[in-house]
Amino acid sequence: MSGTPAGTVDPRTLRKTVGASVIGTIAEYYDFFIYGTASALVFNQIFFPEADPLVGTLAAFSTYAVGFFARPLGGLVWGHIGDRLGRKKALVFTLLLTGLGTFAVGLMPTYEQIGMWAAVILVVVRLIQGFGVGGEQGGAVLLTAEAAPQKRRGFYASFVQLGSPVAYLIPTALFAGLQQWMDEDAFLAWGWRVPFLLSIVVVAVGLYIRSKVDESETFKAARERKAESHAPLRQLFGQRRREVLGGFFAKFVEAAMFPFYTIFLVAYADNNGYSSGLVLEAVIIAILVEIVMIPVWGHVTDRIGRRPVFLALAVLNLVLIVPAFLAVQTENLAVITALLVVGLGLGHSGTYAPQASFFPELFDSSVRYSGVSVVWQFGAMVASGPFTVVATALLVAADGGFWLVAGYTALLVVCSIVALVALPETAPARRGGQEYASWPALDGAASDDLAGPGRHDLPPHVRRSSSPSTSPSSSPVGRNPHLR
Repeated sequence: MSGTPAGTVDPRTLRKTVGASVIGTIAEYYDFFIYGTASALVFNQIFFPEADPLVGTLAAFSTYAVGFFARPLGGLVWGHIGDRLGRKKALVFTLLLTGLGTFAVGLMPTYEQIGMWAAVILVVVRLIQGFGVGGEQGGAVLLTAEAAPQKRRGFYASFVQLGSPVAYLIPTALFAGLQQWMDEDAFLAWGWRVPFLLSIVVVAVGLYIRSKVDESETFKAARERKAESHAPLRQLFGQRRREVLGGFFAKFVEAAMFPFYTIFLVAYADNNGYSSGLVLEAVIIAILVEIVMIPVWGHVTDRIGRRPVFLALAVLNLVLIVPAFLAVQTENLAVITALLVVGLGLGHSGTYAPQASFFPELFDSSVRYSGVSVVWQFGAMVASGPFTVVATALLVAADGGFWLVAGYTALLVVCSIVALVALPETAPARRGGQEYASWPALDGAASDDLAGPGRHDLPPHVRRSSSPSTSPSSSPVGRNPHLR
């Protein structure tokens, strides 16, 4: 059995692929998170100025949430393109689409200039952004995971996850600097546009670097063996329903806890008379810790498995929900920072890092882009997209009390815990070196052979079709006769 997913791994090519995936994802999520930061800080004033402050914040968060509802459609479309035409082609287009949408926000007229039409345009641009981001994360993690050595796949793939926290810090720092250097009138008049307009530079760099990366070797191997699916979604839902549903619910904890820690707690403090500035400072410190911890957790998943790490840190996030509100109420920077370092820096990173290897390993190479995109984007749409809107509405309903929000957040996390218990372990190190799903290699090695330990957790239709006499050409996923 080959020890790598695609023959011999060239270290230079691997480093290039990892670097391009990370930088491209930073560029993509810079575009996405800059909108969230602006929603919390300024959009309620320039696009919804006639509303009550809390209602204006709710309206601004609603336009932020709209982007998440476009992401599943983007995931379906770009996932299909990525499975049929290649990971690289899909990623170049998603980055370009999202970047142009962000740049357009920087040129938009405000409520004062064209009234409510400004909000309408904002929603349209947000839909375009969401459609582009829908195909980003799945493709980026696949490009890296499929290039990595089997034994270190969790470590290398986790680097792609750095794109999200790094991209969160950049617009946060930009807006903080602009607010410090400019008076409020100038910031509201034009200063807020600067980070959006700068996105054109970020996207240009990301496109240049991403264009220099080779196509995924695993995708090319599958194509050589005519293993690509002409109907990825039909094959996906026909053969991997368990993995799709399990992955969808498993995504909830990470998708909900990031906006909970980074956006909602700031808004909770601001609207209840606590120091939002202290919370924001603590968030930035915790994000820095998360950046360090993501590859650490990725390495740990290669040793002890994807599921134990994911599950343990999901439980930690559940335990910390109520203490997070109590920490904000102390208005003590040390207490708030300690809570967020544990919850966000350790807890969230431990549910985010495993996804980059766990989700790709659940699906066959012929439908992997579609599978990861569906799980990622539908999970994010349900758990993350409406989170700030629903949480803010619950805060209003409870007259500023946090118990309804805590219950809502806990429900999402419990869904993930149940799903993770039901899902199989996919790390090859915990499966006797075997892959859970097909992972063809260019050298013809049987790295995608599923015979061996752990076959009891394969779907029934896979176990029934494991006859060694099945010819490679008869298998819908190419040379692997065990998957049908």
